[in-house]
Amino acid sequence: MRDALGIVAIVAVVLSGALLAAAVLAARRKQLFGSTVGATAALLFLALAALLATISVATQGYRALTREELAATVVVRPTAPHQFVALVIFPEGRDTMFVLSGDQVYVDAHILKWKPIANILGLHTAYELDRIGGRYIDLEHEQDSARTIFSLSRRKRVDMFTLRRRWAAFAPLLDTEYGSGTFVMADRTDSLEVLVSTTGLLIRRVGR
Repeated sequence: MRDALGIVAIVAVVLSGALLAAAVLAARRKQLFGSTVGATAALLFLALAALLATISVATQGYRALTREELAATVVVRPTAPHQFVALVIFPEGRDTMFVLSGDQVYVDAHILKWKPIANILGLHTAYELDRIGGRYIDLEHEQDSARTIFSLSRRKRVDMFTLRRRWAAFAPLLDTEYGSGTFVMADRTDSLEVLVSTTGLLIRRVGR
């Protein structure tokens, strides 16, 4: 996805440079109309390149979603009543462990769906796991007992969700943004697959 955006951004920069050179040449020949049109077009292509570069940076960490896909494997192991550890193993090999309170393991994700016009530029539905936490079965426990929740996403300088809320320029490209969450019992040692599909997040026990 980012490779395609980079190529389009480079093409836009090259076109911007060519148009700017043509505008300067027209200005030297005192062709005011041609100079103005060339400079305006150059600025438009430069703005497009900047927009695509921003999107490329903002979507780092998001993974393209084309089908049901493994987002992470979570190995849970109870350590005490209403407490368990969860080892999260990501597809690229990194892993991290959390101590969670509750009866169930809960995972959620950010999902970005782009409009067809953005698909042409190489932008497709993408996701990023966001948080993991413990969840109690009993509502009173949920209200009164210890709560634990941790981030699964990596900190980044620019994030697409933040940009979408602040910049109206992304509205014509982004179809929708939403969060999806799922949870399952963590009352025994188990290996769980966290999967992302076009309908949202789900958990499946390994071997079932």
